[in-house]
Amino acid sequence: MRKIISFFVLCGFFLLSGCTYIQKSRRTDELEAENANLKYRISQLQKEKVKAVENAVEGKDRELSELERAKLELEGSLKKEIGEYKARLNMTERGLVITFVSEVLFDSGKDKVKQDGEPALQKVSEVLNRDVPSSEVAIEGYTDNDPIKHSGWKTNWELSSARALAVLHYLVDECKVKPQRLSANGYGEFRSVAPNDSVQNKQKNRRVEIVIMPSKINKVKAN
Repeated sequence: MRKIISFFVLCGFFLLSGCTYIQKSRRTDELEAENANLKYRISQLQKEKVKAVENAVEGKDRELSELERAKLELEGSLKKEIGEYKARLNMTERGLVITFVSEVLFDSGKDKVKQDGEPALQKVSEVLNRDVPSSEVAIEGYTDNDPIKHSGWKTNWELSSARALAVLHYLVDECKVKPQRLSANGYGEFRSVAPNDSVQNKQKNRRVEIVIMPSKINKVKAN
């Protein structure tokens, strides 16, 4: 009798052990499957992240190449003005800055673009329309700190603003640059690039800057 009881106990033990083993094996398989799914998902997320970074870099490179191409074009077309120190080009955080000393575009105390200055603006407009058609453009006027005496302007604020607007209207009316791309500001004497202590330095401060901004900035603004 004892042998029969022992036999059934052993059978029960083995049955329980087998069930436990099967359950553990099944759970192990489930965990391995979950682990494989997680690894796959992580792999997909990493690929998506790498692609997103590559797309961002590609977009930035494209924007930079647009401005760099514009800079190269302007270096060629404005070679005379640059060589005579009447214009300069600088790549900045804001974008490509084209700087003209005021005497290139305006007579002293005036806000009408003079005939001799029109070719320079036409060269700029060609690049704006052809090479950077999606970029916004800021036109900024600056003066030295000499007070207004004879020209009729109230202060240098008015003169610098009027000159920036004159360039804007010329680009729109004569060069067919889209008006929605343009803005104009006058800063008077308050953002000088050199001390107003010599004739040469005052000439540097009397200037008009045309800033071509990266197209990505425009998209961020629109959003």
